[in-house]
Amino acid sequence: MYHVEEMTQSAIADALGIGRVTVVRLLSDARNNHEVRISLSRAVSELTALEMALERAFGIGEAIVAPLSSKEADPTRPIAAATGQFVSDFLQPGMKIGVGWGQTLHQSLSFVSDRQIPDVSVVSLLGGIAKAKQYNPTEFAWQFSRILQAECFLLPAPALVDSVDTKRALIDRCGLSEIFEVGRSLDAVLLSVGGMTPDATAYRFGYFSEQDRLSLIKEGAVGDLLYYFYGIDGQLVQHPINERVMAVPVESLAVAPHRILTSGGPNKINAIIGAVRLVKPTVFITDEVTASAVLSAVGVPSLQSSL
Repeated sequence: MYHVEEMTQSAIADALGIGRVTVVRLLSDARNNHEVRISLSRAVSELTALEMALERAFGIGEAIVAPLSSKEADPTRPIAAATGQFVSDFLQPGMKIGVGWGQTLHQSLSFVSDRQIPDVSVVSLLGGIAKAKQYNPTEFAWQFSRILQAECFLLPAPALVDSVDTKRALIDRCGLSEIFEVGRSLDAVLLSVGGMTPDATAYRFGYFSEQDRLSLIKEGAVGDLLYYFYGIDGQLVQHPINERVMAVPVESLAVAPHRILTSGGPNKINAIIGAVRLVKPTVFITDEVTASAVLSAVGVPSLQSSL
């Protein structure tokens, strides 16, 4: 009634004899259960110009720029929609894909096609969170693999440990070396960028203190990938936290044949630039406002979005 016949929610409520709130809930459930798919059109000349400019500026194979309703709109959902749609079309039988985590990736689950693809493997690239709120690295990998009906490799360890010795012991003595070995033979990686503001996802789980955040910034950190902190030049910063992360090494990510980076937002411009330089993505997915800001930050003029 809503998506095909274009009836209003009130008209549907009257026709079915139920409350409008129930209609809203049922429509939401239909999207969350992947019974309804919403795709975004990229056939907009301004978006195409931004995509081509990003590809030239950073040597990216394919840039995907999602449209926004306004400059003030939250870009997370549109980027997530573009990410889910891309990944659905991209995955092929026999692929082994490593995944990160974050709000964008979590929301992209609603837009991933649930078609079964033979022999696909999903690998969680980062350890888990002991006290999870909305997002958990391991939980994302698990949900993603369930949608695809794929094999899932988890990294059963905390995302951050107390020392390098603990990390080495977990890898060498607790069977985690297999996951790190798998991480060296991935066909693709799907990553999102974390920022350095106090409300960034990485800090909301309590692994990092405000003192940690400030000390990382002092060392030149502009963002993180899988809790690996790096500078705008695309190099990991010299900080003890980078030695204690239970995640597949950046070197393994950088050699995957397909590297998909998805992120956006006004607080992540430098983080995105550094991440692009760090992993050199073959595919970069963002929104039009972020795309314009990133290009402006690296000196590409006269490419403002149409908003």
